[in-house]
Formats: sequence, structure tokens, C-alpha cells
Amino acid sequence: MPTQKLLLLPGDGIGPEVMAEAKRIIDWINRAGLAKFETEQSLVGGSAYDAHKVAVSDATVKLAQEADAVLFGAVGGPKWDKVAFDVRPEAGLLRLRKDLGLFANLRPAICYPALAESSSLKREAVEGLDIMIIRELTGGVYFGEPKTITDLGNGQKRAIDTQVYDTYEIERIARVAFDLARKRRNKVTSMEKRNVMKTGVLWHEVVTQVHERSYKDVQLEHVLADAGGMQLVRWPKQFDVIVTDNLFGDMLSDVAAMLTGSLGMLPSASLGDVDPHTRKSRSLYEPVHGSAPDIAGKGAANPIAMIASFAMALRYSLDHGKLADQIEQAIAAVLARGLRTADIKSDGTTVVGTQEMGKAVLDEFAKLAG
Repeated sequence: MPTQKLLLLPGDGIGPEVMAEAKRIIDWINRAGLAKFETEQSLVGGSAYDAHKVAVSDATVKLAQEADAVLFGAVGGPKWDKVAFDVRPEAGLLRLRKDLGLFANLRPAICYPALAESSSLKREAVEGLDIMIIRELTGGVYFGEPKTITDLGNGQKRAIDTQVYDTYEIERIARVAFDLARKRRNKVTSMEKRNVMKTGVLWHEVVTQVHERSYKDVQLEHVLADAGGMQLVRWPKQFDVIVTDNLFGDMLSDVAAMLTGSLGMLPSASLGDVDPHTRKSRSLYEPVHGSAPDIAGKGAANPIAMIASFAMALRYSLDHGKLADQIEQAIAAVLARGLRTADIKSDGTTVVGTQEMGKAVLDEFAKLAG
């Protein structure tokens, strides 16, 4: 059985707490002999800044490049609000995405039946929801140049962020979307703002061309991103795979997250190009909930998104799809039993802490995995 390397980057806030629960499952898998994982842990975000005055060190980036998968907790918090822009905690995650070439962000929005009442939408709108938002991750306005703030005098300043996309960036993210749709319900919705943005015009053109060349069997529709946001909260189950740029993907995936009842429930995967020789790609997996500094250290954080992120790593990077299925089934079973962390509590349920929820998921997984 080959040994696979996992780099754990707990980060800040609740990151270390939820990472500990994912690590507990990794250790159980090793003891059970179902796989063989070698784990290493390093600093990122505010914790890295405190230790090294950078958001992520060169040594940590090298470890990430050598790993079979990176598990990432969360970064940031008010403690670091006044540090320089280029070493802010979030800069560590941006550098990892850029240096690892992680251009495709996969964010599933799944509403477990037991949590349908936790959504702000009506049960019939969200029960059974299963959509995937694919966000282009290394281009667009977050990375475009120039990016400046200029003092104009007389108390006035001008801020500039530049939205930039090249054809190849749009082509490769479109291929990810179409390939994934073929394994799901065979429908892709591309979202942009071609009515007011030149990058939207190019995005629409290139996605259409990729579809015509290679994916005519997949249903393709184009929706303006603002209208797409409206439709997500009107009737989200009309969508299967949504593909969009970095900025719109950031916003729309957070909207989709709340359809499910809690940000604490949702994992994500960030993937790079497939190596033609090894057939593997660099990857990073993280929950979408952020560092939640208001509850850090209180044992109240929901670990499910971190555990589900590890399940995504098992599926997309580590070739253990069966284990991934079993972890996801375990999560559903625990929720069906009525266990809840505070963020997803409702009448008639039992509120538990981070460790209790993690242990409950592990116990259910252990039953399924034998």
C-alpha cells in the first residue's frame, strides 16, 4: 500500500479545532489499515506571521508542492487587522493557490434532509439540493494588475483593481465544469456580466466555443451573474454545475452556502492541472466557513465542513472514493440522529461541541468502514 503525504495547515481561529477532528479520522484510517497517510503540519496565516512575519513561508510552500493533498483550516482574525497588506493572513492562502497553480475551486452546496429546516429558504426549495459551483481561482480581479491606491490630493484617493482574463484561463475552467457535469446531471450554467464587462464578453465566447468543440452532449446555458444570484435564492434546484469567474464565484458560492443552513457544513476543493505523467494534480481542501474568531477556543465550532473537505481529498486526490462515500454517509447519519453544533441547532435537536460532533462522525464512519 503506497504512502500518501498530507500537509495539514490548521491556520487561525477555529482552524486548529476543526483540523483536529479531521486528523482524528486520518489517524483511525491509518490504524485500521485502510490507507497509509503520512501527515506533516505547518503554519499559515496569522500564526505564520507571528512566527516568521510572513503569511506563509517558502518552506511551507515547498511542503505543499510535495504533498499529495493539502488540508487547510482557516486564516485571519482581528489580531492581524493592521499588518501590512502583502503579509495579511489571507495572503498566505492566495500565495498557495498561485504557487500550486490551483485554478479550479469546487464548492458543493448540499442540503442534508435533516437540515432543510435550518435554511433561510422554504423546505421545498432546498430539500435534496445538490449543486456544484466551480470558481476560477487564479485570475480575474483578485490577481489583475495594476492594483493600486493613488493619492490625488485635496483629500481624494483613487483605488484601482483590474479584471483580467486570457482565453486559456477560461478554457481550462470550462473543461473542468463540463467534465464534472458529465458525472452528475449533465448541465452547466455559465455566469458572467457580458452586458457591462469585456471580460464577460470573452468568457461567454470562450465557454461557448469549448462547448461546441468538445461537449455538445452537455446542456449549456448562459446567465448573467446578478440574475444567477437571484435565481439561486428563488429556486436553486434548477442548477447542477455553475461555472464562473473569481469574483462572482466568491460571492455566489457564499450565497449557495447559506441555502444549506450553515457555512459550517460546506467543504471545498481547489485543483490544479493534471500532470500528464502522474495523472495527478496539486490540490488544497478547505472548509468555507473562515476562522470565526468570535467562537475560537470555545469548543463550539462545527467540524463537519473540515471533515467533508477531507472526504473530497479522498475522492479527488487520493483515489479512495469508497472511504469518501462512507465519511459523507456518516455525516448524514449523525445529523439524522439529531446531533447539532450551535450553528445548526433547531428545536428537538441535541447541541454538542466540536469534539463531540467529530467523535460522532468518526464512530459512524468506523461502523461503515468496518
